[in-house]
Amino acid sequence: MKQILKVHHVNDYARYIGAPELHPLVSVIHYDELEHCHHSLNNYDVYGIFIADEMLEELVYGLTTYDLHRHALMCVAPGQIGGKADTGEEIQTKGWALLFDPELLHGTDLERQMMSYTYFSYNTNEALLMSDQQRQTIVSLLEALRDELKNDDQHTRHIITAIIQLVLEHIARFYAKQLSSEAAKSNDLLTRFENLLNRYYSEGIYRQYGMPSVKYCAQELFLSPNYFGDLVKEITGDTAGNTIRRFIMKRAQELLISGSTVNQAADQLGFEYPQHFTRMFKKHFGLSPSDYLKQRRQQ
Repeated sequence: MKQILKVHHVNDYARYIGAPELHPLVSVIHYDELEHCHHSLNNYDVYGIFIADEMLEELVYGLTTYDLHRHALMCVAPGQIGGKADTGEEIQTKGWALLFDPELLHGTDLERQMMSYTYFSYNTNEALLMSDQQRQTIVSLLEALRDELKNDDQHTRHIITAIIQLVLEHIARFYAKQLSSEAAKSNDLLTRFENLLNRYYSEGIYRQYGMPSVKYCAQELFLSPNYFGDLVKEITGDTAGNTIRRFIMKRAQELLISGSTVNQAADQLGFEYPQHFTRMFKKHFGLSPSDYLKQRRQQ
């Protein structure tokens, strides 16, 4: 059983690796400055952003291991596990880390915006691969944040939160560029996505899981649900969920036209209840399945 460090608060991690404790809710760590650092496998109750300035091998994220390349940035959210088990060996590593407690964001605009930063749920093999310039942009903000943590006045919390939001917005911008580049190279993603959906029904997988989900499709394509969803949206301009629903509705048309009843079509598409099928069909086509068939017969 690997020893896991429970990071309830940001300084639980800072204290473990011998980094300065600068603030009760925010920790900015420059690994290059640490003299007695150890690996750490962490279970986070806080948000974390990590920049690797060297190759890091056999790190853990959830149930998988991965290598983190130079100038790679990855994010973790409360409830996630990541890092590398401590072997007792002192290490010298290069890079930066920012950890911040959800309590810092309570009642702020940033708290309401956190769900939009989908990259906090990306897999580690979907880390942000930064250019030197992009890395310097983030590091400059981390240095400014570390300086601000030395203050303690009525403006401090607002400034700290504003800098963190700038960091998150820049990461979102850089990820958008990476996704755009990935989309240009992933012309076959939509083909593999459609083939997966066809196989889902032809092999009867829907009988076990019901209708296909974004999570299922992402896992089958070896992507995290959020990265998969963001990549599909970059390619098509629409969500992965809507793409799945369009596929299901097209298949529904084919089943009804070929003579299936509403109940039979609902069952063959993985709906638990026929009324759920009818509701989705009407929302998509503007007609109930029965009215749709009546209209076709009149044409």
